[in-house]
Amino acid sequence: MSKVTTFIAKTLSFRLSLRIIAALALLLMLALVTMFYFSRKAVREEALQNAGQTLEAMVEHIDNVLLSVEQAAGNIYWKIMTQTNQPELMEMYARKLAECNPYIMDSRIIWDADTNKIQTFAQWTTPHKVNSNKRDAAVTFNLPFYDKKQKLNVLTIDVSLELLSKIVLEEKPSPNSTCALLAKDGTLIVYNKRDMLNQNLIALAEKYYHPSVIEAAEAMLAGETGYKKMILHGKTCYAFYKPFKQAQVTGRAMTDLGWSAGIIYPEEDIFGSYNRLLYTVLIIAVVGLGLLLLFCRLFIHHQLLPLRRLGKSAQHIAEGHYDELIPESRHQDEVGRLQNHFRAMHQSLTVRMGEMQQLTDTLKERGEVLQAAYEQAQSADRMKTNFLYNMSDQMKAPVEGILKSVKTFSNHGSSLTEEDTTELANEIMQRGEKVTALLNQLISDSEKLIVEN
Repeated sequence: MSKVTTFIAKTLSFRLSLRIIAALALLLMLALVTMFYFSRKAVREEALQNAGQTLEAMVEHIDNVLLSVEQAAGNIYWKIMTQTNQPELMEMYARKLAECNPYIMDSRIIWDADTNKIQTFAQWTTPHKVNSNKRDAAVTFNLPFYDKKQKLNVLTIDVSLELLSKIVLEEKPSPNSTCALLAKDGTLIVYNKRDMLNQNLIALAEKYYHPSVIEAAEAMLAGETGYKKMILHGKTCYAFYKPFKQAQVTGRAMTDLGWSAGIIYPEEDIFGSYNRLLYTVLIIAVVGLGLLLLFCRLFIHHQLLPLRRLGKSAQHIAEGHYDELIPESRHQDEVGRLQNHFRAMHQSLTVRMGEMQQLTDTLKERGEVLQAAYEQAQSADRMKTNFLYNMSDQMKAPVEGILKSVKTFSNHGSSLTEEDTTELANEIMQRGEKVTALLNQLISDSEKLIVEN
């Protein structure tokens, strides 16, 4: 990790590229989030609209089947009423009804029905087993009538739930969708699995399915219109539902069946294309940002190449290599102008360094001359000092002798003989001549030194 951090810290082109990509990624993310938010909302609204249309078509299709059965029963009813004294003929009409109508699995007459169990008006019953076969279930239309003896009889027409489901499911709105029709007690009238027909959905959901299925089933039984998200067979699904309403037709007995129609869409069917598009766009965005990062890195790396060369040249100059050559740049951008300005600064610095070197050499030469003169002056000064010391030392004895002789004259002049006076005068004269000779020599040597210097 430290190597990566060090690399990023030392690589200006990579840092600039990362900042550019970060800004673009932020803008792209905001754009994608906004786009996909409204896209998902539009997909959901479209799914609701499609589900509503599918439910309408499903209800209409089932109602058409029921209406055709009701109309067929009505047609045979009038024939039966003219043959109430011929039970065999009436039963034959009932059988013919089942043979002529593809939706009817069985048709029969119940004679002398129990008025406590049979309603006296036409109605559809809840699903039930028929023919003592657990696999066969039907919904029955009962059409009661009275014969001449005023006995209540019922024309019963069974419509197979399996046939009804097959008819409805042939028009599946999506590959994996499922249509369902619930009776008011929760019994499945239409479903894609035969073994679940005539089964109570609430009981099945409590035993086998996710609690969300129960919520959807309860909403359907409550006569609500809408949709719910649920988990079915381990997959996320959306259940769209609405009450089953019969079409109003003249002469039709309108009853509230209490049925509810529903259609179940797997989330993949609704949002599958959307999710694939989302993943595709994200992959394209990530790959694109990666390629853009690489491109920016290469481009900025190329653009900063003069700066790196300039940095190396500056480092060499800082190390004392003042003869480092900096080429002239033909670019007119900031980097090119910086390189040319640095080149001009280096040239000016080279000239100034040359002048300073020349001045240093001159000063060095003059210093050497001054040093030699100073040493010579010191030598001459030492010679003068030695010379004066020697001359002074040589003059000391004659001067002392002169002073001694003068002191003798001063103190004993009256008592000295002429011979002693003459002797002292000669000594003073001789010593005076010696001092004079020494002074003349000093003056002569001084003039020679002055001339030499």
